[in-house]
Amino acid sequence: MSQAEFQQWIEFYRSWPFDDLHRYHRPAALIAGSLGGGDLMARLEWLQPPPAYDENGHTSADRDLYAAAGLKPRG
Repeated sequence: MSQAEFQQWIEFYRSWPFDDLHRYHRPAALIAGSLGGGDLMARLEWLQPPPAYDENGHTSADRDLYAAAGLKPRG
């Protein structure tokens, strides 16, 4: 993959992220908020567990992105 294509993928991910927070948790928290009061950030924290980091400080989402790009993370 060329550097230019990699930069395009970065921009694509920033525009349309495909992680669970953006696909599932955030919409669920917004819907819950429309049904009653409460703090959006508190609902998001309750819906999403903290990310698990490996020994190199990468989450599973980080590792998936590296793999999708055909790269190996540094560490």
